[in-house]
Amino acid sequence: MIKKCDHTGCTKAGVCRAPKTRELKEYWWFCKEHAAEYNKNWNYYANMTPDEINDEWERETFGIADRDIKNANKNKQEYIDFINDFLTGRNTFDKIPTRRKTISSQISNAFSVFDLPITSSWNEVASKYRALAKKHHPDTAKNKTNATNEFTRITEAYNTLKKYFNK
Repeated sequence: MIKKCDHTGCTKAGVCRAPKTRELKEYWWFCKEHAAEYNKNWNYYANMTPDEINDEWERETFGIADRDIKNANKNKQEYIDFINDFLTGRNTFDKIPTRRKTISSQISNAFSVFDLPITSSWNEVASKYRALAKKHHPDTAKNKTNATNEFTRITEAYNTLKKYFNK
């Protein structure tokens, strides 16, 4: 079926399809000249912020936006950790922790240096310390400029947590 060009006043055949909106559900039918003019002036990303454009591109390319993937993975890992703690430490899972209810900012900051939650055990802290100490030790670090400062920061956090756990 041949349609007439949708451009006002044009009597040529509308042989080229052009989207009316970003949803791509409705279309104009233009002749070749008017389709070229329309496409030249039409902006698929009009009225979108740069973040919305980036999310749209990621959704179209990968099926999900990057920030949605990060949130989903974070939630998934928290759930996996919870289930593992529940299954492997059932006898201690239901017990109320004997640690202080309020934690000082110094202790909280020490946990954050190791990127661990404040509910972490001494074994988790010690394991993380060994890994970070290997990575940032001034003798073995790849980035020598910040190695000393980072190693000092890690060691201070370790000593703070050592006192906190009475070790």
